[in-house]
Formats: sequence, C-alpha cells, structure tokens
Amino acid sequence: MNQILIKPQFEWGARIGYAARGIIYLLIGGLAVMAVSGGGGKTTGTKGALKSLLDEPFGQIMFGLLALGLFCYSGWRAIQSIKDADNHGNNAQGVAIRIGLFISSITHLLLAIWASSILLGFGSSGSSSNQGGLITHSWGQWLFGIAGLAIVAAGGAHLIKGWKAGFEKYMDIPQSQRVWAVPVCRIGLISRGAVYCIVGFFLVSSVWIAGTGELKSIGEALSWLRDQPFGAWLLGIIAVGLFSFGIYSSLEAVYRRIDR
Repeated sequence: MNQILIKPQFEWGARIGYAARGIIYLLIGGLAVMAVSGGGGKTTGTKGALKSLLDEPFGQIMFGLLALGLFCYSGWRAIQSIKDADNHGNNAQGVAIRIGLFISSITHLLLAIWASSILLGFGSSGSSSNQGGLITHSWGQWLFGIAGLAIVAAGGAHLIKGWKAGFEKYMDIPQSQRVWAVPVCRIGLISRGAVYCIVGFFLVSSVWIAGTGELKSIGEALSWLRDQPFGAWLLGIIAVGLFSFGIYSSLEAVYRRIDR
C-alpha cells in the first residue's frame, strides 16, 4: 500500500473541516426537524444554515469559524484527490472516486468564499440559479445533464456507503460507542444520498425536460419532499437523517483515520 506523508497541520485541518461540515448539517437537520414539529424552523440548505447563525449571539464569530473550517475541508479534499491519501488507486473506480473528491473540494471552496464574502458584507444570499445562457447551447444542455447525473451518482454512492457501512474502514470508532455510532452514521449517509439523488433528478429533469438548467439546493429538495403525499413524515425522516449525517461528520472529526 502506498503511503504519503500527512503533516500534523494537514491532519488538524482535515479534522477542523470535518467538524465544520458536521455543524452545518446539524443545523440543516435541526432546522428541518423544527419545521416539521412546528418549532419555528425551516427547510434550508448549506447557505441558509450558515446565514441562520448571523442573528444569534456570537453568530458572526461562529459564522467566521465555519468559513475557516470550510477552507480547511476543501484543502483536505484536494489532498485526498491529488495525493490519494486514502489509497483509492489509479484504476477506473479509484479515479472516479478521486474526481468526486476534487469536485467536493471545489464546491466547498466556493461555499467558503461565499461565506467569507457574506461576513465581509459584500456577498449575495442567492441559493439557486437558472443558467439560461448556457442552456441555449447544445453543449450546455449536455454539461448540465452530466452534472445532474454526477450528483445522482454521488447520491447513489452515499446510499451504498451507508447501507454497507463502508465508512468503517476509514474510522477508528471505539468499541464502546459502536452500538449507537455505526447505525447513526449509516442513517446519515443514506439520508444525504437520498437528498443528493433528488437534487440531481431536479437538475436532469430541468435540463432535458423543461430546458431551463435550474440548479436546486438541498433546501429546495427538502421543501419538495414536504409538499409530497405524507410529506411531513418524509421530511421528518430525512431531517433526522441529515442531523445524523452531522453527527457522522462530527465523529469523523475525532475518529477519521488520517495516516501520517
């Protein structure tokens, strides 16, 4: 097995990044649970969850720390992809996983830049977009269609990882905590995978059926769930699952195996 040198500061950066992602999903899931139970919450995505902090005591400090954590997480994802820190290899499956990690690095970098711009007072709060200019070109339609399929594929990977508990080979969860931690992690991954599949389906259908190229957010996917038959139950289940994914990410911050 190939080994690379993970410097201590990179290891700490990775753990800070996992913790930041965990807090964000705890907020997303918690707000959605409150929305279902009538506690005053709302269905929102990553940007909405972050912005919900700004009106809280010490909210700007927490907002800034999470932005820093997102930069750390983006950097760690880049190391995972480029340096193959988890030894996925160079075969077709390994390359596909590493490409996915690199895309995750870019998306979290953009989220971190957005959060920084909000903190500095010149950012935009928009969460979805209609890429009308690109969709008028045939290559734009294919681009957005492929992006939608990639999101669905990422969701499917989460579903499989959660169902098979594939995360265990990357984590050193103490035996005393496995009885609750492993089921929570599995539920969290499956729930996030389901939401990703919905978001990807939205994008594919908007491109190839409606021809709009409209990119939906996690919050909009949750709102769509709420409007379905038995929507309150569906949203409640997924909300608890996303909260569980926040716990999973928080556990990664502590128990993720980052070989040095």
